[in-house]
Formats: sequence, structure tokens, C-alpha cells
Amino acid sequence: MSDDDLQLTLYLLYLLHYGPADFVDGDWEWDPQLIGARHLLEERLEEVLRLHNPPPAALPSTGEEVAETLFSMTADAARPTLATWMAHHATVDQLREFLILRSIYTLREADPHTWAIPRLRGRPKAALVEIQADEYGGGCPDRIHAEIFARTMRNFGLDDRPDAYLDVVPATILASVNTMSFFGLNRRLRGATIGHLAAFEMTSSIPNRYYSRAFSRLGYDGAVTWYFDEHVEADAVHEQIAARDLAGGAADDDPKLIGDIVFGASACLFVDDLSGQYMHSRWTTGETVLRTSAEPE
Repeated sequence: MSDDDLQLTLYLLYLLHYGPADFVDGDWEWDPQLIGARHLLEERLEEVLRLHNPPPAALPSTGEEVAETLFSMTADAARPTLATWMAHHATVDQLREFLILRSIYTLREADPHTWAIPRLRGRPKAALVEIQADEYGGGCPDRIHAEIFARTMRNFGLDDRPDAYLDVVPATILASVNTMSFFGLNRRLRGATIGHLAAFEMTSSIPNRYYSRAFSRLGYDGAVTWYFDEHVEADAVHEQIAARDLAGGAADDDPKLIGDIVFGASACLFVDDLSGQYMHSRWTTGETVLRTSAEPE
């Protein structure tokens, strides 16, 4: 999870399915050799994720029990260590690094989970579409969450092009994004995608409130904090939909998905905790999180 070469390679292979990027062209995303290489890396990633996130002694058996399990798993989000520390102590340089690190996922926010839409039906499909439609601005381009974050970066004097800072982001950040893409691009892991998104939404609202406070404390106004303020309210709603209608609905529709739903949620908490601990440990000792200078060539 901390190997820069492995995580960067996997990230670039996944980028072939997203874009835009200079090298994303033609049918490279379906090249058999690249798919084979990606599969080898995914096998190792899944092995590590399952090793660190073993199934509980007793899995929930109904949609309602799945939702309650997810609420229990994410309860510690009410005490987000990194976000709380940032609200009180982060410097301007550290906030700048934070935006750079977040840009790797957030400039393509919601895209990894959207792969699951055609793989669901009925109640969970409707729930996922409802969440994703909000992430994509409800039909208003200026309110697409990725675009709001791009505006935040510009107002902070940063480059808002996707992957502009890819070379300076450490492996633990890439591992978090790669986990989303791994789940989303593999149909057999649609349950893990559901669980990941549920945990992701259920651990978002409170930390974003603290992130907004961190920027406000240093004099930044709504032009910078809008993205975080938007997620305080939106994700408080999304967490209920994700836990009860998406995860709970999917569990009721297909109980075989329950194990992977719990696994996906646990994996989300695991990889995000790894990156959060890494940022916190570096910043509290006055070190940079970035691999090199944050200025792209």
C-alpha cells in the first residue's frame, strides 16, 4: 500500500478507463497485455485488502442489519483525528498540500462508484443514481462537485487540471483512489463498491465541517470553503440513502452481496485511515506529505 511504483502503475492503468490524459487514446484501455498486467496488480491489492479486513464472526443477514452494521463501523467518524487537528493547527502550506492530495480523486469525484449503476436494479440502483446525480450537480454544470473543487483550487492559486500533481502524491493517497477504481471496474465486486460508497459518504460530513473551519481560521472565505460546506449538508443526507436504500436494498435484493458490502466498507475505512495517519504524522512533525516540490513541470 506504500509502494510508489506499484500504486502509480495501477493508477495509470485505471486512468485508461477514465481520462482525460495525454496518453489515453484509442483502444489502449482494452489492450490484453495491459489488462493482464492490471489483473496481476489487482490480485495483490485484493489480497492485502482482504488480509487487513477479514469478515466478522457473524455477518448481518438483512438489509436493516446491514445498515446498522455500517452505522456502527463508521461511528468513529464523529471523532476525525486529522480533520480536528487541521481545524486548529494546519498552516497555509499544509492546507495547500491538503488540496493537492485531495485533487487526485476529487477532480474526478464520484466517477469510480458510478461504474456500479448498470450492475444494480430496483431500489439500490435508484439510490445510487440519486446520490450520484447530486454529486454531478443535479444537471447544473457549475454545481458538479468536481467543478466546485476545481474552483477551490483556482482560488487557492493551484492548478486545477486533473493529475497535475500526480508526480508528487505519495502511494498511500493513490492506494485510496485505486481501491475505489478496483471495486468499481470489477463487476464481481459490485457489493464492495456499494459498501465503499456507503462508508465514504457516512464518514464525510463531520470531517468536511472541520476542513472548512481550517480554511476559515486562516482567513479564506466561501470562494475556497464552498466545496467543504456543500458536503456538510449533502453527505448528511447521502449517508442515510447509502446505508439504508443502497446497501440495505442491495442486501435484501441479493443476500450474496452482504459479505462484500461489509468488506467494501471496511476497506474504505482502512485505506482512508492509512492516508489520514500518514498526513497527520508528517504534518505534526513539521514535514511535508508530498514526495517532491509541488510545482508541476
